[in-house]
Amino acid sequence: MALIVMKFGGTSVANVERIKNVARHVKREVDAGNRVAVVVSAMSGATNQLVSWVREASLLHDAREYDAVVASGEQVTAGILAICLQSIGVSARSWQGWQIPILTDNAHGAARIKDIDGRKLLARLNDGEVAVVTGFQGIEPERQRLATLGRGGSDTSAVALAIALKADLCDIYTDVDGIYTTDPRIVPKARRLSKISYEEMLEMASLGSKVLQTRSVELAMVYKMRTRVLSSFTAPDAMQATSPETWGEIGTIVCSEDEIVEQQVVSGIAYAKDEAKVTLLKIEDKPGVAASVFGPLAEANVNVDMIVQNLSSDGKHTDMTFTVQEAELPRALEVLKGVQKEIGYFDVKSSADVVKVSVIGVGMRSHAGVAAMMFKALAAKGINILAITTSEIKISVLIDANYSELAVRTLHSLYGLDKE
Repeated sequence: MALIVMKFGGTSVANVERIKNVARHVKREVDAGNRVAVVVSAMSGATNQLVSWVREASLLHDAREYDAVVASGEQVTAGILAICLQSIGVSARSWQGWQIPILTDNAHGAARIKDIDGRKLLARLNDGEVAVVTGFQGIEPERQRLATLGRGGSDTSAVALAIALKADLCDIYTDVDGIYTTDPRIVPKARRLSKISYEEMLEMASLGSKVLQTRSVELAMVYKMRTRVLSSFTAPDAMQATSPETWGEIGTIVCSEDEIVEQQVVSGIAYAKDEAKVTLLKIEDKPGVAASVFGPLAEANVNVDMIVQNLSSDGKHTDMTFTVQEAELPRALEVLKGVQKEIGYFDVKSSADVVKVSVIGVGMRSHAGVAAMMFKALAAKGINILAITTSEIKISVLIDANYSELAVRTLHSLYGLDKE
């Protein structure tokens, strides 16, 4: 008998009919004798509606009251799922984050989980009751206020709860049936991976893959919590109940690198369209100039990714290019405008017509020439590289957005990911 945490996202619980489908997935596991805790998101679109109401009430609002409003979406889902489970003969009750309790810090709207006391929950699970837990939220203990974890926080809730309960597996049910070598909408030959390492998944999550939230992968990696991605839209009776023998048969398991027997050099190609490029022209080339640019951006919480600096032909000035999230571009330009005298730049150009394409694989640690192959293949297709960043297990390039699909297809074939 396994202890499983099952998490269902917004599209999986978009309406009552889909919640009834989720209940059948849960019943399959209960009937097999497994102990089950379920973490749910708000119904698809519900959180957006709640946020819009808050903003309509006041653009400048108390973050604690914002959390009180937006946390209600998950509470509705949890209650309805508990009712659906009871209606098909499964003993179940809903739990809100504060009832467990899930303790967070006081960063309302983007809180981090500090601790989970899972003893009450575990006692109920051992008695055969299914716990339906609200994702995305906990309680800030000092003021006893609801605190939400930010977008995608239900993934983090699920992994953290699985760790607290010492679960055997954390199943993340989404609208896709696993992690693919790249986006199947761009490359029809993209393959589902049966296993992927925590490190690779973390890179994919941070580089454009929307399947898992980055913080949830970080947690899973630190505590070595096996996490499986699978689809809630597969018919419940077409899936086997979870057991160690069947873990790898459906979905994708995110696990330690040493559990993957045949590790490819490159595991996947990711891309991110929400990038923007900023170029500062003819900055004076002197010590401290980079600090004068990136210091104010950091203070304004603008995250900078790729950075390229080129010395101008006169030897006295430099051109500096860097990337930020597209949504943060207006704020970044405003910050730079405010410190123009200190930086002393001559001109600034920006563009959101760029995309970041990344090659990811733990096998790159022990294989030379991966980057050279990438650059040569892109050049052969006439794709110009605007910026480059690397780590031990990834190479990212910034290119013109018009070439994004061509680049992804080219690299997917280049590293043999098209092969069966």
